[in-house]
Amino acid sequence: MSKRTGLHALYRRDPVQADMALFGRRSDPLSRRGFISGLSAMGAAVGAAIFYHQHVPAGLVPAALADSPEPFEIVGKSGLIVLNDRPLNAETPPHLLDDRVTPAEHLFVRNNGIPPVVSDPQNWTLKITGESVIKPKSYTLSELKRRFEQISLQLVLECGGNGRSEFYPPAAGNQWTLGAVGCPEWNGIRLRDVLEDCGVADDAVYVAFNGGDTHLSGDPAKRPISRGVPMAKAMENESMIAWGMNGHDLHPMNGHPLRLVMGGWPGSVSGKWLTEIMIRDRIHDGAKMTGTSYRVPCEPVAPGSQVADEDMCIIHSMPVKSLITHPRTGKRHPLSQALQLRGHAWAGDRSVSKMEVSIDFGQTWQEAVLESPVNRLAWQHWSVDLRFPGKGYYEVWARATDDHGVSQPMVLPGWNPKGYLNNATHRIAVYAV
Repeated sequence: MSKRTGLHALYRRDPVQADMALFGRRSDPLSRRGFISGLSAMGAAVGAAIFYHQHVPAGLVPAALADSPEPFEIVGKSGLIVLNDRPLNAETPPHLLDDRVTPAEHLFVRNNGIPPVVSDPQNWTLKITGESVIKPKSYTLSELKRRFEQISLQLVLECGGNGRSEFYPPAAGNQWTLGAVGCPEWNGIRLRDVLEDCGVADDAVYVAFNGGDTHLSGDPAKRPISRGVPMAKAMENESMIAWGMNGHDLHPMNGHPLRLVMGGWPGSVSGKWLTEIMIRDRIHDGAKMTGTSYRVPCEPVAPGSQVADEDMCIIHSMPVKSLITHPRTGKRHPLSQALQLRGHAWAGDRSVSKMEVSIDFGQTWQEAVLESPVNRLAWQHWSVDLRFPGKGYYEVWARATDDHGVSQPMVLPGWNPKGYLNNATHRIAVYAV
């Protein structure tokens, strides 16, 4: 990640950090430690040497940078909205998810720790361990590519907290709106093939992972995240160990050189920078696997309720959901023309059977053309042509129904303390003119 010149959001959130980033000093007019060395960075940012630099007030956004829209740039990504920089988390606006196959530059970033520096990816080593592995083994990336059948699948990857910002009372965590989702083509091998090569004991219950990222504290004894899935999910044809995305190496922020991909389940089980797979004889108890992490109340609760840990259940399959990717919200559209609406729909382990849209706040619904997925656990594309009865403001709502007859709710689904699984209908604004 590299710093960009737009600093409004950063100054609002943390003026001390902003001053350090731009000027190399703390927001204290009497403190000049590091200030002179920071002048070169500041001069580069504004494009010239800074006269009267000694008079620059602490906490000031330079006028030359005042119109810059974003505080950060992520190398290899484009258009993402950064929610947090330590750890780095960034989402994609819906209109940038219009591609049938999500480009790497538009796939969201969800980190829990500090990514590793990878100098020799082909010799990256994956260990298979655990109480229920018959023959523990290690493989380099080169060996994985050589020894096992290679596959490519489009699989939906979605953060369990996607949509968290809409819950009230608010839930702590990254305030995702709609963009913590994508469906690239993943390139790699079946997880099952590697597990079977090592041997799975009869008492195996769970498959878990460790990654090469480090805890934010820097403590090597702490794991930023170590989660897992039941054996049945791990052994599916679509559960992958991936080294590529869309025919290229994984992006560094999306797990290069090796990761898990468990389509249809929360992205937290698709471990990045994969170094170890554990075949366990119990439900995994690693970091962010216990307590309230990636869990929802086993029974519905009133908003704002306190829920005991023992009354929380682990999230498995994600709920049915859809996204309008064209047009962008706020569209001004000629009344005389039909508006082509399009997007994607997905339903965790299930498939989507029907897609509908409404322009009258859910009073009536028009069915859209829904395509079949290119493979199991890929999202499905949909489209529909809309006409508006008169000039004015409209909200276009999108609603998917899965193959079990379960539809997206038109309002927020059941509240939960961590703000997971918001699958309310996506709405955009359209002005017929």
